[in-house]
Amino acid sequence: MSAGRTPQGDGQGPLVRRRKVFYIPGYDPMPPRRYRELYRTEGAEQARISGYELALSPRSGRDKTSDGALGFGWQVTAQIDGHETRSDVEVLVWSDIVQGSMAPTIAQTYWQMVRTAWIYISTGTLRRLMWLRKGPVIAALYPVGMLLLQAVLAFVVALLIAQIGQAGVNQLGFTSDMVDAATAFLFWGAGLFAAAALMRWFRQQDGRLFAYYLMHDYAHSAALRGAYAPELEQRIALFAGEIATVLGDPAYDEVLVVGHSSGAHVGVSVLADVQKTGLGVRHASLGFLSLGQVVPMVSFLPEAHRLRRDLRDLAGRGDLCWVDVTAPGDGCAFALCDPVAVSGVSPSEKRWPLVVSAAFTQTLSPARWAALRWRFFRLHFQYLCAFDQPGEYDYFQITAGPHTLESRYRNRKPSRSRIDVTASKYTSVGD
Repeated sequence: MSAGRTPQGDGQGPLVRRRKVFYIPGYDPMPPRRYRELYRTEGAEQARISGYELALSPRSGRDKTSDGALGFGWQVTAQIDGHETRSDVEVLVWSDIVQGSMAPTIAQTYWQMVRTAWIYISTGTLRRLMWLRKGPVIAALYPVGMLLLQAVLAFVVALLIAQIGQAGVNQLGFTSDMVDAATAFLFWGAGLFAAAALMRWFRQQDGRLFAYYLMHDYAHSAALRGAYAPELEQRIALFAGEIATVLGDPAYDEVLVVGHSSGAHVGVSVLADVQKTGLGVRHASLGFLSLGQVVPMVSFLPEAHRLRRDLRDLAGRGDLCWVDVTAPGDGCAFALCDPVAVSGVSPSEKRWPLVVSAAFTQTLSPARWAALRWRFFRLHFQYLCAFDQPGEYDYFQITAGPHTLESRYRNRKPSRSRIDVTASKYTSVGD
């Protein structure tokens, strides 16, 4: 969207002079600085393409909780459509929880694989997920297949060393039972040592293969069969308290919560808790932007009562705007799947989310799309990046521009390709 193009909404209502953005990352063990650098580089590129001005600066003060869970952020000043807007961006950090959930040993990761596969298969959840989109299910099966392949290759290496060693000894004419037993022990030991070294090498290469990373991600979601772990519940409560406080701050015209990937369902529960806090005087408009969501991976599990209840409650609220953006080109997301409807928890008066497409095949030039098409993990982050043929979705105008999320999408119709039928076997909300 160029600077002179009218936003999708009618553009009516007060303009945003100052905004607070809370960004909730997905399952990511990396420190939040990576998101600041991503915003800085991609924002500058989008501003160049679309003809507006965007500048980042360090945030004054630290505003951290006592345990350091919150507080990393930056400020953005934008000049768009002749209006200046300042946005304070804060990353709601749960990377420490992610790091703690990652199995420290190779053996523990393989146990996670077996347990997670059993949960998804035995509950019928995997089959139901395949009804929606095969892309994210294939992405979920990828770490299983890759880890099994690595184990098979390691076993083959051990077997070859043992057999070649034994054959070499036999050619020398040593054929007694004692020699055979000793050489078998020796060469199988050498083979197993080489196999273990190969397995460690595979894990060192996981920055390119993503097998261990994705396995830990899915195992974390399924560990309690869809229920949140106590440490995540505590962090959600912290996030909700932070957002509730800012909503009462007259300095802000809009409070915008952005949840990416697994951060989308965390954001759902955070905002559901915000709505339950009994807000006093509220000065800011509240928006929720979910990007590349994988909500069904959790909400379809049998014990996900809390998440399903939060989805139901948030979908009926009239005091916020929830826009869900995905793209069929993103094989890691449940593209255009209404997370409330497919989970089977739509309230009688359902308002949200508004499901729209980022349309990668249209908003990325043919050359850019060809370069990114098979880089699945990179495409999953495209929602946070610049588009060289921008359409109505512009992450930087939404988070730093003069219009609220509600005004930008006020007249937008949901995608005609959206999936909004119940697919989950489990729909209980635990009331």
